[in-house]
Amino acid sequence: MDLDLLGKVVMITGGSKGIGYACAEAFASEGSRIALVSRSKTNLETAASKLEARGHEAYCVRADLSRRDAGERIVAEVEHALGTVDVLVNSAGAAKRYAPEEIDVSAWHDAMDAKYFTYIHAMQAVLPGMVSRGRGVIINIIGGGGKVAGPVHLPGGAANAALMLVTAGLANVYGRKGVRVNAINPGLTLTGRVEEGIAAESRRSGAAPAELLARGTERIPLGRYAKPEEIANVAVFLASHQASYVTGAIVPMDGGANPII
Repeated sequence: MDLDLLGKVVMITGGSKGIGYACAEAFASEGSRIALVSRSKTNLETAASKLEARGHEAYCVRADLSRRDAGERIVAEVEHALGTVDVLVNSAGAAKRYAPEEIDVSAWHDAMDAKYFTYIHAMQAVLPGMVSRGRGVIINIIGGGGKVAGPVHLPGGAANAALMLVTAGLANVYGRKGVRVNAINPGLTLTGRVEEGIAAESRRSGAAPAELLARGTERIPLGRYAKPEEIANVAVFLASHQASYVTGAIVPMDGGANPII
C-alpha cells in the first residue's frame, strides 16, 4: 500500500524512546525525513544510533517543550535543516503518576506543564506554516487516562482529557485549511510508563508489581499489553493519504479494555 510518506518531514516530540521512538522507526521505514525532539541528549544519541543501525537518519533537537518559547525555536531549527514540517507527532511529556494521597497543588500544575503544554507549544508552532501551505497533519498520542479516571493518574488524566478536546476542536477549525488533527488513545503499552504506573499502584495498594502486571493483562480482552510499534503503525496510517478523510478522530488502542465511546 502506497502511503505517500516518502520524503515527508516528520517531527516527533518525545521521539527518543517508547511510542515516540517506535513512530520514528515506522515513518523512517516509509522514507520520511525524521526529526526527533527530546529533553535528554543521551536518549537522543541512543535513538539516533539505533535508527542508524537500521539504515535510517534522524535530525535531533534537544529541548524542553514545557517552556513557552521552545516550540517556535524547535520548528525553526527543524525546518532550516530538513524543510517544512509535514507531520507533527506529539508523544512527549509524561505526567508523573501519584497515589491519591500524594497529590498536592503542585502535582496538578506539573501535570499540565509536562503533558498539556508540551503538546500545545509544538502544535502552535507548526500550525501557522501548515495553514499557509494548505496542508499538514498533527497526531497526538494521548493516554487513555483522559477517558477513564484512574486513581493513580488523576493529574495526568486531566491533562490528557484536555488534549482530547483540543484535538477535536483544532480538527474542526483547521480542516477547512487543509490541516488534519487526530489522536491515538493507547491503553497499557510495553514501555517504561507501565513500570511507573505499576510502582505507583503498588505503593497505593500494597500489591506486588508482578501481581499487578498479571491483573492488568487479565483485564484486557485481547489478552496482552500493546507493543509500541502497534501504536506507531496507526500513527503512520493517520498521517498518510489513505486517511485523507480522517480528522478529529480519537482512536482507542486499549485491546478492548474500556468499552466506551
